[in-house]
Amino acid sequence: MAINVLIVDDDDITRESLMTVLNNQGFNCRQASNGQEALEEIKTNDFDVVITDLEMPKMNGIELLEQVSTIRPRVSFIIITAYASIETAIEALRKGAFDYLLKPINFEDVAHKVKKLVEHKELVYENQALRQEVNSQYDFTNIVGESAAIKKVFETIKSVSDSESNVLIGGKSGTGKELVAKAIHFNSRHKLGRFVPVNCGAITETLIESELFGYKKGAFTGAYADKEGLFKAAHRGTLFLDEISEMSLAAQAKLLRAIETKTILPVGSNLPEKIHIRIIAATNRELRQEIENGAFREDLYYRLNIIEIVLPSLSERRNDIPLLLDHFIQKYNRQMNKKVDHIEPDLLAALTGREWQGEVRELENFVERLMIFAKGNVLSFNDLPDDLLETKRVKNFEPASANLKIAAEQFERKFILDQLIKNKYHRGKTAQSLGIGEATLYRKMSQLGIEQKKPQDTTS
Repeated sequence: MAINVLIVDDDDITRESLMTVLNNQGFNCRQASNGQEALEEIKTNDFDVVITDLEMPKMNGIELLEQVSTIRPRVSFIIITAYASIETAIEALRKGAFDYLLKPINFEDVAHKVKKLVEHKELVYENQALRQEVNSQYDFTNIVGESAAIKKVFETIKSVSDSESNVLIGGKSGTGKELVAKAIHFNSRHKLGRFVPVNCGAITETLIESELFGYKKGAFTGAYADKEGLFKAAHRGTLFLDEISEMSLAAQAKLLRAIETKTILPVGSNLPEKIHIRIIAATNRELRQEIENGAFREDLYYRLNIIEIVLPSLSERRNDIPLLLDHFIQKYNRQMNKKVDHIEPDLLAALTGREWQGEVRELENFVERLMIFAKGNVLSFNDLPDDLLETKRVKNFEPASANLKIAAEQFERKFILDQLIKNKYHRGKTAQSLGIGEATLYRKMSQLGIEQKKPQDTTS
């Protein structure tokens, strides 16, 4: 691929000499006699490299570097400087220039530096592509669990991945909504396109339209060049709108129009642009309630909620906690170069029975901290720092197996059985004390082999 180079210098001889040397090396070169002229060239043409003198009329090299970094951040700079201006060249390096050339210029050195810069850029792009490839390895193994609740999620993902329909993912914060969105994307026909996540709660009302739909040069102060929005970035891919309920009603109206017409209108443009994307939205709020409160548009809700996936909380899938613990232990073994291979039974029971308000995210953070303090290959209460000691030991529980999954099932069976006995097998009262639904309790009793006894008479 041809490399485009812009040479900027007010000295005609230097500029023409550089043009000749680099053209002979196979580079496509253009020239400008000052910084202002160069800026106009960069606004209208694509360049890979800019070679610029520091001292020029109208706009110097540092000013040009600063201006270009805001409108064409991928353009790389090589600075030309006299020895007396070496401090200024160092300032340019701090501002992002790749290298500098000292006057009088060694023209062989110029070609070498440009080739070195091109190789560096190719390596950066190769690494970015490799990271994208690694990030694209989102299959179902990244969503850990074997409970009925999470298996239902797996089945839904498999069913909906290859459709074009929009998806709405619900669930508490920390349950893994973005992970599910990525699993849908990377198992769909959109996987060759980009997965573009957007935190709707992090974009201010004044910027939401330009961020989503982009803008044209001159649309407002500071719009020095066209900018594509997040919709365009996700063209032929997936746009993940996280925290969709945080979007204002005005922004919701613009989003609805884009979804319905499959077009976007960049700020400052009169020409709609066609887009082909799949939208996955996520929320930790009850959108029907938000509609009743007047905070969310009902028509947008139905456009987004073609397919709904509600992620279960950890309280609904406690028998997955040992599997999650093992998954995170292996993850941090690799990151921290440790060799933890199991958890002390009473700590395992305590973690399985604990209420995780922050869901899977909190559980992972807990394991990460625990691994930092781990001294051997077994995690125990002795590894807990002082501020985590509220995770009390669970007494009188000795699992018959060291297997995480089996031990957790044994603990869960004993815990539920204790509550059933305490409530004289009244399933409604037991479910209430456990903080789960009666149907969930009934299902767990069947899974764990707990006898379905009739409630005992409590009148005597």
